[in-house]
Amino acid sequence: MPRYTVHVRGEWLAVPCKDAQLTVGWLGREAVRRYIKNKPDNGGFASVDDVHFLVRRCKGLGLLDNEDPLEVALEDNEFVEVVIEGDAMSPDFIPSQPEGVYLYSKYREPEKYIELDGDSLTTEDLVNLGKGRYKIKLTPTAEKKVQKSREVIDSIIKEKTVVYGITTGFGKFARTVIPINKLEELQLNLVRSHSSGVGKPLIPERCRMLLALRINVLAKGYSGISLETLKQVIEAFNASCLPYVPEKGTVGASGDLAPLSHLALGLTGEGKMWSPKSGWADAKYVLEAHGLKPIVLKPKEGLALINGTQMITSLGCEAVERASAIARQADIVAALTLEVLKGTTKAFDTDIHAVRPHPGQIEVAFRFRSLLDSDHHPSEIAESHRFCDRVQDAYTLRCCPQVHGVANDTIAFVKKLITTELNSATDNPMVFASRGETISGGNFHGEYPAKALDYLAIGVHELAAISERRIERLCNPSLSELPAFLVAEGGLNSGFMIAHCTAAALVSESKALCHPSSVDSLSTSAATEDHVSMGGWAARKALRVIEHVEQVLAIELLAACQGIEFLRPLRTTTPLEKVYDLVRSVVRPWIKDRFMAPDIEAAHRLLVDQQVWEVASPYIEKYRMEHIPESRPVSPTAFSLESLRRKSSSIPESAEL
Repeated sequence: MPRYTVHVRGEWLAVPCKDAQLTVGWLGREAVRRYIKNKPDNGGFASVDDVHFLVRRCKGLGLLDNEDPLEVALEDNEFVEVVIEGDAMSPDFIPSQPEGVYLYSKYREPEKYIELDGDSLTTEDLVNLGKGRYKIKLTPTAEKKVQKSREVIDSIIKEKTVVYGITTGFGKFARTVIPINKLEELQLNLVRSHSSGVGKPLIPERCRMLLALRINVLAKGYSGISLETLKQVIEAFNASCLPYVPEKGTVGASGDLAPLSHLALGLTGEGKMWSPKSGWADAKYVLEAHGLKPIVLKPKEGLALINGTQMITSLGCEAVERASAIARQADIVAALTLEVLKGTTKAFDTDIHAVRPHPGQIEVAFRFRSLLDSDHHPSEIAESHRFCDRVQDAYTLRCCPQVHGVANDTIAFVKKLITTELNSATDNPMVFASRGETISGGNFHGEYPAKALDYLAIGVHELAAISERRIERLCNPSLSELPAFLVAEGGLNSGFMIAHCTAAALVSESKALCHPSSVDSLSTSAATEDHVSMGGWAARKALRVIEHVEQVLAIELLAACQGIEFLRPLRTTTPLEKVYDLVRSVVRPWIKDRFMAPDIEAAHRLLVDQQVWEVASPYIEKYRMEHIPESRPVSPTAFSLESLRRKSSSIPESAEL
């Protein structure tokens, strides 16, 4: 018998349906009838006939036709919302964010698994888990470690030993001993009271990352959670049942207590939860719809679920992966701009960068050489100004290896630190099964990822700062030798005039966001947590800075492609022509002014999806293979120009960003 979960003015009602031929209108009326029946005052209605309503799916918020048969309009056990006339929407109903709506059509339950052991998760793995590409299972070794750790907790309970957070209160209440019969209530109260975040909920991808990372930390076997409970958490992840986690509220001190508490609260069946099947609904109904039971917390398990740096670190993973992607593509966009502005390739000569051998600088210069005019990829545009009287280019073109290079090296440093944090135990107290004891420490402090992500924002921002100056050079006719603002009939048309202003606005906003949050600290928890990292804000603003970088480079990419229109019929190099063709597959040239924002978003999407890198990278790698010199023995103490030449062509592993 089909059954539907219906939301009416704050109440969730399970409505069975004996006949699938019944209509959406019948479902709405039946839900309203049950709502009125359950209210002492009939909900303010004389009868069901007095109620006028609309019915919408929770999944995607699409309106339904009341005359459609249920078997056609809805899936079995689907979630729907009855919106009564006069109500905009039920006051406690949380509509899906735009990002969530996009994911409805994209999500497919994965078939592949990633095995977690607490020690070998990568940033790429976590981002893929966030995108819903894998389910999770534990390695046998991890299961044994979790069981051994829980045995220590069970022994503490049995022996009535006084241990912080297990048989005592928390923070300032650490000296308050809790009776044995209240220990489970203690853990649930902890989760409830700490679920005090505010702001928009994390989008499904980020909540998946957060949940996956918490599972990875628990799999290390230092948290004291039971294997039974951990498997329940994994089942919720695999069903994509994702609790409502507000993005604000953590100071990154005793880890990310508020967001992780919201994460745990949903798993206990309280609060809100999202799944591709239900959209937002009460957690207990979402779990039930997926055949799952709410978690009943045992002693120490509430603390095990909420103590750690997983929100800072999971957002940091997304930040470092997106930063890596845009940094690679920034080199391609800048090379295209250099071509349009008729710059020289001499500044990218191997010998120049060999005598200042920073890995990032060497790699960026190499990419420019692989993309620009050479025997491999001749450029008609470059040939057209080969004998001009210019000696050197502006810094925004000439110094790309130095400026882009340090951004690449910054990303590599941050990625290494974040990867360590991914596979670290950040609980308190820590359970050491080999010693049969628990030890209180400070691994929950978020200073490491907070400092790293502040540094990442500062490093990556420079890609936007220098890009905005290149956009200025493209738009300014006295610098570009192109029509003003890259459009014909200037005056009648404004072209890229305000697109450049948008880039300037984003760069200016990012300058403020680059102020490090981790230099701030406020004492909390009655001076118990008297130094905090503010890592949650460091992670969120790093992501915002990176998004700004992507958007500024999207504008530069469009401007550079538009510049090429004025240089036709001359052609640039093969790889850069491929980039031009990619852009033109989604954005047509500007003949006259038109609505520009959708074009900027289309170019932004190309960069986010790494399509610019995908079309250019085969040429870069082919060039690399053709320029690796034959190996020759070099004295370990030798430091010659020749040895540096080999370094610049055969990039060290640390520079493979």
